[in-house]
This record gives sequence, structure tokens and C-alpha cells, in this order.
Amino acid sequence: MKQNSNKRLFAFLMVAGLLLLPLSGFAEDAKLNSGDTAWMIVATALVLLMTIPGLSLFYAGMVRSKNVLSVLMQCFAITAVMSILWYMFGYSLSIETVKEVGGEKVSQSIIGLSSIIGSADKFFLAGLKPDSLSGTIPESVYITFQMTFAIITPALIVGAFAERMKFLPMLVFMILWSFLVYYPIWHMVWGGGLISSWGAWDFAGGTVVHVNAGIAGLVLAIMLGKRKGYPTTMMAPHNLSLTVVGASLLWVGWFGFNAGSQLAADGTAGMAMLVTQLASASAAFAWMAMEWIRHGKPSVLGIVTGAVAGLVAITPASGTVAPLGGLIIGLSAGVICFIASTSIKRMLGYDDSLDVFGVHAVGGIVGAILTGVFGHPDMGGFATKEMVGDKSVLAQTWIQTESVLVTIAWCAVFSIAIFIVVKIIFGARVSEDQETEGLDIALHDEKGYNL
Repeated sequence: MKQNSNKRLFAFLMVAGLLLLPLSGFAEDAKLNSGDTAWMIVATALVLLMTIPGLSLFYAGMVRSKNVLSVLMQCFAITAVMSILWYMFGYSLSIETVKEVGGEKVSQSIIGLSSIIGSADKFFLAGLKPDSLSGTIPESVYITFQMTFAIITPALIVGAFAERMKFLPMLVFMILWSFLVYYPIWHMVWGGGLISSWGAWDFAGGTVVHVNAGIAGLVLAIMLGKRKGYPTTMMAPHNLSLTVVGASLLWVGWFGFNAGSQLAADGTAGMAMLVTQLASASAAFAWMAMEWIRHGKPSVLGIVTGAVAGLVAITPASGTVAPLGGLIIGLSAGVICFIASTSIKRMLGYDDSLDVFGVHAVGGIVGAILTGVFGHPDMGGFATKEMVGDKSVLAQTWIQTESVLVTIAWCAVFSIAIFIVVKIIFGARVSEDQETEGLDIALHDEKGYNL
């Protein structure tokens, strides 16, 4: 009997060992979460969708028919170039690289200023392997996700100077701008640099993406000068159907942008999705209402522009605000961005072709500052104790304001400097004859429509 019991015990242990053996093979990958990974692959595709074809079509429909291909070409070329740059240098210069020096962990920097820029340690993605992790997802997925942000940010700028900038100088400007503006601001906000050390909150890119792009757009719009005939010549959008399709793709893709920035398939990502929807809807409604009251009729261009303004404003707040906060941020953005893109634009007289400053800079500023208000637990927000510390709503709001001011100053100064250099070396604006003929034929020898 005892012998049989021993045999049964031995058999049980053998079976248990065989059952546990596959689990032991995953011990090294315990941090990898397949659900998070699957979601982030989808989110990455959604953010890429925002630029091609979302933003491309949104902008293409708003220009005149003779310039439709030029805008599509600019967005597509930026997608290609920025992808390569992010692989070669951008990722390494943006993220925080920490090394142990004398028993202490020290942040590395290519120029010795770790508060401003990252290091050269991961140039050309050195050391990246299939099993390299970033949190609970493969590092390769995280790199590609952030690559899509590095793509859409300079692509947003295109709308400010649409219909009047040469193609080569545009590309050179975007390349230099990525190195001198985008990567440093990314590092300062998300890479352990200056702004993040203050405790500023920017969940998905209010300052990094939208304020950055909007300020650069304003600089280019002013320094290039107004389009020929602006504002007396009628320059109506040539195909609002394209614009509506583009705006719709942006709205859908923005769920990847905001909910994806949690880098996990969890409750925070779900809440980010909900507040993103509410903010966009409320901003679209607010813009429509403002236009209806002022002009007597609501327009398709107005409602889709309002929706984008809401998406912009909720971006920095999407990981911390409750639904009511999202609704208020959206309504605020719809009203304020409408005023900025109409009354203020006319009053100051600058030619921001497709309202990049009025929607992205202003919407980003509104969202970044209100993040400090509605993200704070005292106002019903979901910011964690680690994020809040002992800061009051007022203190956090001031930190948010400081982050906006630094982004504006940094972006404006370097954008002006880059443009001056590019203009001296390459020229910047097309000739009057080329502008009259249209950039599609003048720069690309093609037509968007062969009728």
C-alpha cells in the first residue's frame, strides 16, 4: 500500500512538473503583457492614420484645387523623412538615458545638459532586440508609437504656410526643427528633462505636439508673408468633402493618440477614450453654436474645425480628467479657438492659411492650462498622489502655465532662427508666377484633377 502511495505521489509530481514547465519558459517575459502589446500596436496604427490620410485630406480639402497635391505631398514626404530621423537620432535624443556613475544613477546628454536633450546612446536604435521591453510592451512598439507623434507634429505645421512655400526649404526646415525644437521639448516634457522636473502634466502632447506645432506655424505664416491676394481675394476651400473625411479620420485616430498614451489596456486608457469623445463633441457643438449665432448659419467647415479643436485641447488632460472636466475643456476650446481663428486672426492680419495657430496653439494652451484645474483631485480629476504631491489646484495650474510659456519661447526663438537660415541658403517662398499657377504644377508637375 505504501509503495503504491509513493508511486502515486511520484506520478503526481511528474505531471505537475510537466504542467509547470511551460510556465517557467515565460518567467523571463513576466513583464510583457500581450493585451497591452496588442492594444499599442492598434493605437500606433491609429496615430499613423491621423497623418496619412487623416490630416492630409483635412488640409487638402481646404486649399484651392491648384494646390491640393502640394499639401498631400508635403504630409507624405514628412511621414517618410521623420520616420527615418526618429530611427537614426530622434528616439535617442528624446528619451532619458540613465547610467550608473560612481554608484549613482546619472542622466546622460549628448551636450552635457540632460535637462534639455537626451544622449547618443541609442542612435540608430543601438541595442534594440525583439525581446527589449519598455514597461509591459516591446520597446519596438513604443518606438514606433512615438515615431507617429514625431511624424504628425511637423505635418501639422504645413497648414499654416499652405499654398506658398517651396518644397525643398520646407523639408530642410522640418528636419532642423525636429532636432532643435521637437526632440528637446519631447525630452523636457516626457524624457525626464526640465519641464517634467517641475511636475507638469502632459498626458499625450498638448505642449509637445500642439503648442509646438502651432507656434512654429505662426512663425512661418508671418515670416513667409501673406498669400497673393489675401485677404481681399476669395480663397474658399475647394472640396469640403475631403476635409470632412479627413476630420473624421482624425477623430477616430485620436483614440490611439490619447488612449494609447497610457501605454496599457486599462481603466485610464478607457477614461482617456471617453473624455476624448466628449471633448471633441462639445467643442464641435460650441463652434457650431458660435458660428450660428454670429453668421446666422452653421457651416460644415466650422463644425469639423471645432471637433479638431476639442481633440487638441483634451490631449494633455485625457489621462487625468473626469468626464465633466473633458466636457468643460471641449466647450472652452470650441469657443476660444473660434474667436482666435476668426476675430483675432482678422484683427492681427496674419495669414495662417488653415488656422494651425488658432486651433493647435490656442487649443493646446487652453488644454494644457486647464489640465492643472480639472486633472487635480480637488476638482474631481484622477491625477495620482504621486503626481499631485502637496500642490494645490492653483499651484499646479501655474506649473502648467510655465510649461506652456517655456514651450512657446523655445519654439518661437528656434523656429525664427531656422527659418532665417533656410531662407538665406535656399530661399523659402515660391515666385508670384508659381503661386498664381498653383504649386501642384509649379513644384510637382502634376494636377490633382484632370477635368
